[in-house]
Amino acid sequence: MQGAIEAALAKLEPGEHTIAAAGRTDTGVHGLGQVAHCDLKKDWDPFRLSEALNYHLKPDPIAIVDAARVDDDWHARFSAIERQYLFRILMRRAPATHDAGQVWQINHRLDVEAMQAGADMLLGNHDFTTFRSSICQAASPVKTLDELRVEQVQGLSGPEVHFHVRARSFLHNQVRSFVGTLERVGAGAWTPEDVRDALVAKDRAACGPVCPGHGLYLARVGYPDPVFTGDFT
Repeated sequence: MQGAIEAALAKLEPGEHTIAAAGRTDTGVHGLGQVAHCDLKKDWDPFRLSEALNYHLKPDPIAIVDAARVDDDWHARFSAIERQYLFRILMRRAPATHDAGQVWQINHRLDVEAMQAGADMLLGNHDFTTFRSSICQAASPVKTLDELRVEQVQGLSGPEVHFHVRARSFLHNQVRSFVGTLERVGAGAWTPEDVRDALVAKDRAACGPVCPGHGLYLARVGYPDPVFTGDFT
């Protein structure tokens, strides 16, 4: 995504361009509400800029939903006060078609109430070493998890379980580690108390399987003051 947008910017203003995003995403993870900023020489009208970028981004599966002018000291990453993720699990035996590459598909049903009980063990301020990738570069494993809500919905391709996760910032692979662990609870292989024990262990080996990235979406980035006209910020 970054390279494509920077190449599109170069077609509007010749030269090298670098965008700074609100957060990095693993390969296969989708960005519904990614936010980025860049410095431009021309005083672009935000709407015309977004239209011009979208023209030059074709046929890449990338779209600029909105654009806005910001102060010089505003930063897409460091000005953010929260990030929200969505993870989708599709529960059906037949192979996914329209949703292929957009969901983590499993062939068994999950106990949503048990998963929510396990998720509740993770809320609050904790040392999340267990749910942190071994290559995570964060200075500290201590984070505050504000929301981890589990619900079952009826998707177009079948029943889905959605995980809504919200925090100021996340560790590398933290959300995927949460979901992979809670899936074991929903399948009956773990109890909700096992999630608490894994958290307390502060040991990566105590984590459940890390689920694939293609079911994960960066849904929203929040800022102290409204930046865009849409409701995704």
